[in-house]
Amino acid sequence: MVKKDYYEILGVTKSADEREIKKAYKRLAMKFHPDRNAGDKGSEARFKEIKEAYEVLTNTQKRKAYDQYGHAAFEHGGSNGGGQGSFSSGNADFSDIFGDVFGDIFGGNRRQKRTTRGSDFQYNMELSLEEAVRGVSKEIQIPTMEDCIKCNGNGARVGTKPKTCPTCHGSGQIQIRQGFFTVQQVCSHCQGRGSIIKDPCKVCNAKGRISKSKTLSVKIPAGVDTGDRIRLSGEGEPGEKGAPSGDLYVEIQMRKHHIFEREENNLYCEVPINFIMAALGGEIEVPTLDGRVSLKVPSETQTGKLFRMRGKGVKSVRGGVAGDLLCRIVVETPVNLNEHQKMILRTLNDSFIESSEEKHSPRSKTFFDGVRQFFDDLTRY
Repeated sequence: MVKKDYYEILGVTKSADEREIKKAYKRLAMKFHPDRNAGDKGSEARFKEIKEAYEVLTNTQKRKAYDQYGHAAFEHGGSNGGGQGSFSSGNADFSDIFGDVFGDIFGGNRRQKRTTRGSDFQYNMELSLEEAVRGVSKEIQIPTMEDCIKCNGNGARVGTKPKTCPTCHGSGQIQIRQGFFTVQQVCSHCQGRGSIIKDPCKVCNAKGRISKSKTLSVKIPAGVDTGDRIRLSGEGEPGEKGAPSGDLYVEIQMRKHHIFEREENNLYCEVPINFIMAALGGEIEVPTLDGRVSLKVPSETQTGKLFRMRGKGVKSVRGGVAGDLLCRIVVETPVNLNEHQKMILRTLNDSFIESSEEKHSPRSKTFFDGVRQFFDDLTRY
């Protein structure tokens, strides 16, 4: 089944900001919410579409992935296990979005206490071209949180317990009724925890958790490029009180290579040759990712000439054929000449003049003819 465009579902443009998206969502959610359309399967399905579109377009990471890859960005999410991530967009844990926006609008009993999902982490990993092309496993250290051993995670000093918040009665939220609407807010007395700690643990300072670091092995698939991200589900910040952990995003950055420049799946390199080979032609060896290969240089080759070697570039992590290697010729002027070499070049230059220099340097003739025409035109004004 082909999914409809999320922007089309909400009736907004692709340039819509978060405020416009929320406004469109509220309007449509009021219209199609199941509490207002009891028994109407069509409205229920429509509401699910609206909610799904809202979840994606109000999340910066998800929206970026959707704009780039469409619905395919969310079809293969999750970890493969063993610390190996897969390419996916972020997977923020959304509760009932409609409830978050409107509270208990339709009088339903939504007073259950919500736990907070852990935050997502991002780790910037720098790779060499060789590592990115062939794939590699890397060990990284990231910060994490663990339950405080001293207080067993409850945040209170040993021998004491947290007290139920008298304002929200342990729910962590309060409800303010405004006519037809009931707005649900985080309890300001306990900051949504549902409990009050009067005698905090001295180790964790009432947080119930302490900072640690952990080592992860990350498998980088072959073909990644700068900006690609690998998601390790559940390896972000642990959630509070049993809530799900966040995800870890490993973002790839490519180090500058001393020979190649990468542009998507193509590689570029400059190949210097002396002016004798440029004039007479010859054969040289050039580097590729698979080793050295021979390149035939035809006679009269000029600086800037590009030679394309098909399939000698990078094969994308997303599959398909490999890119190409493009070798740019740079004709190098000889240096550190001795007197005998200088004499040979002077003799060669004299022979050019005798046989009409413009025949041997057509670009020079065209350029200087253009310069003369330019100055002639200036004198007319």
